[in-house]
Amino acid sequence: MDVYVDKPKCTGCQHCKDVCPVAVFEMHSRADAAKANADNAPEEMKWAGVHDPAVEAKWKDVQDGHKHFAPENDGQSGGISVGINGSACILCQACLIECEGECIHIIDDSGNKYQSIYK
Repeated sequence: MDVYVDKPKCTGCQHCKDVCPVAVFEMHSRADAAKANADNAPEEMKWAGVHDPAVEAKWKDVQDGHKHFAPENDGQSGGISVGINGSACILCQACLIECEGECIHIIDDSGNKYQSIYK
């Protein structure tokens, strides 16, 4: 299984990390590009310091207790999600349902592609 995050779309909500039963995701600092880009995201989905304008417009002012687009993670939100343990993925799809930024991509062992669609 290959799991990666479209970094410019990641709000830092941490829902993926919170719901994943097999610890596929870690939250990292947006300031550390090497760690932020440690998954297999294609080049155009790597973190280069710029948020997706549509996702940012949708979430930047939402008051739901999350620190959307915060540079650092405080243990509850902020930072950027990285799919560091894709081989552990059991394709439960919980992350795909919970991802605010609709930025998670999974490719299973047969080549089938799944993408998050926020509930």
